[in-house]
Amino acid sequence: MTKIVSYNVNGIRSAVGKGLIDWLKQTDADIVCLQEIKAMPEQVDKEVHDKLHEHAYWYPAQKKGYSGVAIFSKKKPNHVEYGCGIKPYDDEGRVIRADYDGFSVMSVYFPSGTSGDERQDFKYKFLDDFQLYIDRLKKIHPNLIICGDYNICHKPIDIHNPVANANSTGFLPEERAWLDKFFKSGFIDTFRHFNTEPHNYTWWSFRANARAKNLGWRIDYQAVSSPLGKKLKRAVILPEAKHSDHCPILLEID
Repeated sequence: MTKIVSYNVNGIRSAVGKGLIDWLKQTDADIVCLQEIKAMPEQVDKEVHDKLHEHAYWYPAQKKGYSGVAIFSKKKPNHVEYGCGIKPYDDEGRVIRADYDGFSVMSVYFPSGTSGDERQDFKYKFLDDFQLYIDRLKKIHPNLIICGDYNICHKPIDIHNPVANANSTGFLPEERAWLDKFFKSGFIDTFRHFNTEPHNYTWWSFRANARAKNLGWRIDYQAVSSPLGKKLKRAVILPEAKHSDHCPILLEID
């Protein structure tokens, strides 16, 4: 059994200050995918490095204090691929992949589009380019696990107020249509594979006491390519972990 955690930590230094390391040790995941680390490895205390998994792979953004992804692993991967080969996204540290025997794990931080039209256009471009990238990658690595903050709610069940948010980035028709297409291209939304209940979210605004009221969005996913469907054992959201405005998600596969 392999246990994989994905977590947008909204700044690893901040999350460490809120007990992230102890939580990771207790969770005892084999592979940890982090997004929005907002730090270079050298900006994190050596003591923290010593407490992380033995094999740590960081892909920070060139801009300090922004974006960035990482994968921590108990077992050394066969190969680690930094970036997706497209400079604007690689400069922002959005994609990292670790290849193991039988499957590959990606940690991906999709653009949010919340800061205006220019970034929304950047997000749409990323979505189109990412789909093409994955279509090619699947031919080489058919057993893909794509963990990350997708910054999109797929369906009305995935957001606390679908009517009020109908024109909000992250729940726009074009974004949701992209997710439809992405899953239909041969991927399984692992959480929904096991759980069809409403009110399950992975991100809450810091405003208006949203988390305490569970007024959230489900924008973090662990999608697996169809051949891995028969190996799925469990996929859950872990809302009790509070080191970020997101919460972690967990996947177990054979």
